[in-house]
Amino acid sequence: MTTAKNIRSFVVVGACLAGLRAVEAAREAGFDGSITLIGAEEHLPYDRPPLSKAFLSDKAGQLKSSRYKSREFLEQDLGVDLVLGSPATGLNSERREVLIGDRRVPYDAMVIATGATLRSLPGTEGMGGVHGLRNIEDAIAIRRALDAGARTVVVGAGFIGSEVASAAQARGLEVTIVEALAKPLVRAAGDRMGEAIAALHERNGTRLLCGRAVRAVEGGDHVERVVLDDGTILPADLVVAGIGIAPSTGWLQGSGLDLSNGIVCDEKLWTGVDVIYAAGDVACWPNRVMEQTHRMENWTAAAEQGAAAARNALDPADASAYETVPYFWSDWYDSRIQFVGSPDCDEVHVVDGDPAVDGRWVALYRRGPRLIGALTLNRPTEIMKYRGLILKQSSWDDALAFATARRDAARRRTLTESQA
Repeated sequence: MTTAKNIRSFVVVGACLAGLRAVEAAREAGFDGSITLIGAEEHLPYDRPPLSKAFLSDKAGQLKSSRYKSREFLEQDLGVDLVLGSPATGLNSERREVLIGDRRVPYDAMVIATGATLRSLPGTEGMGGVHGLRNIEDAIAIRRALDAGARTVVVGAGFIGSEVASAAQARGLEVTIVEALAKPLVRAAGDRMGEAIAALHERNGTRLLCGRAVRAVEGGDHVERVVLDDGTILPADLVVAGIGIAPSTGWLQGSGLDLSNGIVCDEKLWTGVDVIYAAGDVACWPNRVMEQTHRMENWTAAAEQGAAAARNALDPADASAYETVPYFWSDWYDSRIQFVGSPDCDEVHVVDGDPAVDGRWVALYRRGPRLIGALTLNRPTEIMKYRGLILKQSSWDDALAFATARRDAARRRTLTESQA
């Protein structure tokens, strides 16, 4: 049995936000053994959300360094052995070794944070002008195309694709979003509110085609058009595929880990294989506060899970369950969308504003007798209050009373200010 006392080598696979938080948490917990951070990209860990937001939308801006920490800090201050540009290729859990080609890296405890890879459009391999958006290189390529005035087609009406479309529209470019589902954003926000969010596209002049599939992406060395299943032809100089991601687990085949949905873990982020924990996009675990098992593909989860997995891996006898209320945000046009909790619900109730006509509103989600989620548009001061209520497993009645009190108080303030 592995204990904190006999752990001298700690390996983190995945030089991303979750991986960085894992090595930071290890040192903060007092671990003084060796730490190795393995990453497929050559870059130091960097912040990904701005790649689809400010970097694409800022017409005059340049890509500023989004590194979380410098190489000097990681190597000298934290004492981390960086192995970058070298993806892990295998795992021997019996010998406790990570394989990087012919190299073998031993570990006494490990956190896997290899994230996910983009799904691509069939038949577009090697075709210029067709991109996903996952890393710095993707963002630079899309930015250059937008700078050149590209006619843009976004495949997938999710948050990343919608942010790209928003950036193109802000530049006055021709842009169309193609979504295979009849309603957009169902998985993220549910049927009704997904449509309410997607209405931002129409209001801002972006063409959104739902219930349409891509039959072909055509062109020679460079994309020229997108052909839909109904015969519609969309001229395109830039195609951005936002059709989802797949957990990066191929290198773990035969390792003994359960890979049925990312890496399946228990409530402490333990994989079921001795001394191996998981974090970030790749981790699937039972979240007791939400009463469901899920993978959380967002910034907040990556940061929190990386630290939690490291602490548990280095002190398994005193490991704690990781419990959280999911949170994500997205910026479209001039609007901030924020969501906490789960869209898996029995009822959605708009408690402030009207999504059909207002640019600011709050919607609450009920599952059984409790508040399970909250969605806001341009209400940044509200969302974390509802996250707190969900964390406390507040009842639906209490949540509605809270929302009513806040709405009425805001109206009184507005009335007082108008009379002053």
